[in-house]
Amino acid sequence: MLPESTNGTSGEKIAVPMAWLYAEYIADELLRAGHLVPSGTLEFRAGRETLALTVYLSDSSDELSGIRVVSGLDEWLSLTAYGHPWESWVRERFADRTAGARRGEVTVVSPDLELALASWRWLSGTELLAADLGGALPPHWAADPGVDESEQVWTPAWQLGLPLGHLAIHLF
Repeated sequence: MLPESTNGTSGEKIAVPMAWLYAEYIADELLRAGHLVPSGTLEFRAGRETLALTVYLSDSSDELSGIRVVSGLDEWLSLTAYGHPWESWVRERFADRTAGARRGEVTVVSPDLELALASWRWLSGTELLAADLGGALPPHWAADPGVDESEQVWTPAWQLGLPLGHLAIHLF
C-alpha cells in the first residue's frame, strides 16, 4: 500500500514515517533491555506501543531530530508515572497534531501521525486480561499492597502497557 502523500520535494518520493519508526525502535529497545515480558506477547506489544506513543508525542516538532533518548528519559518517566493522566495527555497531543494538520476543509495527516493514530486505536480498542491493580495500591504505598494476582479483569491495552513502559524506562 502506497501512502497518499509524498515528502513534498519532487512528488515522486514516498514519505517515510521516520519519527514514528524511530520512536517505535526506542520503545522496543527499552522493553527488550528490561527483560520484563517475552517479546512475542500481547503484553510486550502493549508496552511497546504505549512507550512509542509517549516518545513520539513528547516530541513537539514531529520530526526525527526532536527525539532525544538521553534527555527524554526523565520526561518519559514522568509521563508514564502512576497517577499521571496519560490517556488525557495522549488525546490532547493528538488533538493538537490533527488541528495543525488541517488545511481548509481537508485534513492532511503525515505518515508518522497515521501510524501513531493506528497505534492509539489498537491500544484503546484492545482489552487484555490482567491482574486487577485498580485500587490495590494504598494511599501511602504500604509494605504489602495486597495485590491478588488471581483476581483478573479486562483492561485496555494501554493500561497494561503504561506500567511496563515506566518500569522499562526506570531499568534503563
